[in-house]
Amino acid sequence: MKLLPVYNISQFKEQESSNHLYCNNFSEHLRTHPFIEKPHRHDFHLLVLFTKGTGSHVVDFHKFNIIPGSVFALQPGQMHHWNLSKDIDGYIVFHSKEFYNVHFKHKQINDYPFYFSTYNTPELILDEKQTKNISYYFEKALIEYSSTNLYKEHAVLNMLDLIYIELSRHYIYSNPLQTNKYHTILQNFEALLEHYYMFEKKPSFYASKLHITLKHLNRVCKETLQKTATVVITDRIILEAKRLLLTPELTINEIANRLGFEDYSYFSRLFKHKTQQTPSSFRNAIHKH
Repeated sequence: MKLLPVYNISQFKEQESSNHLYCNNFSEHLRTHPFIEKPHRHDFHLLVLFTKGTGSHVVDFHKFNIIPGSVFALQPGQMHHWNLSKDIDGYIVFHSKEFYNVHFKHKQINDYPFYFSTYNTPELILDEKQTKNISYYFEKALIEYSSTNLYKEHAVLNMLDLIYIELSRHYIYSNPLQTNKYHTILQNFEALLEHYYMFEKKPSFYASKLHITLKHLNRVCKETLQKTATVVITDRIILEAKRLLLTPELTINEIANRLGFEDYSYFSRLFKHKTQQTPSSFRNAIHKH
């Protein structure tokens, strides 16, 4: 049985370099790795700036249009695929969370607003002037990455940090509600959810693990995401169900079991309540599309 592929950086390298970092022009990246146009996931952070061409980008079943100035910042584990015009171009960078965090000991990659939460939009649209300014840093990073210069990885990471700083300024301006005083608790909740969502579906379990009351957990979720903790848990389960439904070899009963549901009919009702489709009709629509 073949589930959606989860790629690591070593599968994209074409030179002897770190397994934690990769840079390329997007057109060259697509030419040498055409499989990225099919649904897949990564175990690293992905950052891309489009400077030319059009298309669409589907991230965890949300579709975004691509135009010059489109920026996407994806977190590890997110499922995505592209549909791109022949003249597409820009820049793409991969890096592991650990590589960034070890280099910048005084801050973490998740401190940047587009990485606060998986609920935050991965998309940012820059105007022509902003795109030109950001392109300068991407180009410098690519030149360093392709060189044999001493400390080249340090140089790339510092360029990448400047990119993140500049993008954050535009992102916060465009998405003023995405930053919040509770984002650390939210991040910890989401990390626990990634580990336990197949086995634990009660919000009280996560509140206990976070050493806070259920009331406070709900307050955090409502203020940051405008959802209750129960809805956040359910949304994560439904997202994984959608991902698994892309694998035709898995029966819907097997998917329900993988997600911790002993009662198939309850899983089917929950899925329909959240998506207005049964699991089988969702699967048929996706594969037909």
